[in-house]
Amino acid sequence: MRPDDARRADARAWLSKASADLRGASIDLAAAPPLLEDALFHCQQAVEKALKGLLAWHDEPFRKTHNLEELGRDVVRLHPELTDVIDRASLLTEYAWKFRYPGDVETPSESEARDAVALAQETHAAVLVAIGERLF
Repeated sequence: MRPDDARRADARAWLSKASADLRGASIDLAAAPPLLEDALFHCQQAVEKALKGLLAWHDEPFRKTHNLEELGRDVVRLHPELTDVIDRASLLTEYAWKFRYPGDVETPSESEARDAVALAQETHAAVLVAIGERLF
C-alpha cells in the first residue's frame, strides 16, 4: 500500500482532471452552436476519471480502459451505495469513441448532451461524497 500522501495526491489528480472535463462539457454546451459530440466525450471522460480517482483513493489498481461498466464494478465492490448512479453512468461509455471518428453516426440531440452532463455531474458529486473530506 502506498503512503497516504501519495494516494491522496493521486486521487486528487484524477478528480481534478474529472472536474476539468465537466467544465469542458459545460463550455461545449454554451458554445453557439453547442458542440454536442465534444460535450458527450467530456461527460464520459469525467465519469471515467472520477471512478479512477475513487479507486486510486482506495489504492485499488485499475487497467487502462474507457469502460465505465468495468470501472463501476470495481467501485461498487468498495462503495455499494453508488450502484444506482454508476449503473446509469455506465451508459456513457460509448461516448468515449462514438463521435470521435467519421462514420454513419447520428448527431446527438442537445437534450441527450444536457442529460449526460447532469449525469456526469451527479456521478462526480457522488464520488466526492464517498471519499469525503479526507481527500482535501
